[in-house]
Amino acid sequence: MTTTTSGPKWGMAIDLERCIGCHACSVACKVENSVSLGHFRTKVYYYDFAAVNPFNHQPTTKRAFLPTLCMQCEDAPCLDACPNDAIVRGADGIIHIDDTACDRSRDCIKACPYGAIHIDPVAEVADKCDFCSHRLAADMEPACVEVCPADVFAFGDLNDPASPVSQFHAKHRQQVAPLKPEEKTKPLVQYRGLGGVVPRAMAHKVPKGRSHDPFSYEIDTWDQLKSAFSKPKGA
Repeated sequence: MTTTTSGPKWGMAIDLERCIGCHACSVACKVENSVSLGHFRTKVYYYDFAAVNPFNHQPTTKRAFLPTLCMQCEDAPCLDACPNDAIVRGADGIIHIDDTACDRSRDCIKACPYGAIHIDPVAEVADKCDFCSHRLAADMEPACVEVCPADVFAFGDLNDPASPVSQFHAKHRQQVAPLKPEEKTKPLVQYRGLGGVVPRAMAHKVPKGRSHDPFSYEIDTWDQLKSAFSKPKGA
């Protein structure tokens, strides 16, 4: 289902080579959109990997980061999966959730390849990133874009050659690609720096068919960290 409102076609490009893992985007998103504790509209994954120190040539460990959010897919699985037509695509490309029509069936969560949708425990409806549409209406950038200290996010009208996102695509065209291209969702969010073993490993950390786990930053790495903590008495 597509709404009939007119406007620009919003898009975003994320430069992984610039991300420093500060999580300012996640925090700003939660504050701006009143995202419930333990849930995220924007989440930054990390991946630790072996490397060589360029100064002393000794083995070391490095960390790479992967900011994720709703990809605003042009072929959106969540939209097709919703039994109540509660998910709609605006003419500006943004996928919205109609709170009044959502019945919490979770079909949208199961359909999303990017773990971008969760059920808000307060409002009791599905929730996800909408590029801070209320800010766009006031001629402001999304909160994540505004606060990022490393200029990781290029955002703007894809139909405007002079917009930051269009200029980013023109400059890095051969290096820009979607997350999980095998899903064929035609996302309006694209990435620079997904080539190589480490970015592919990070992409595998992004859950499919479920939301980001609300009880742990990286619960899938807990088994690697257990030895670092002493067991409680009596355990």
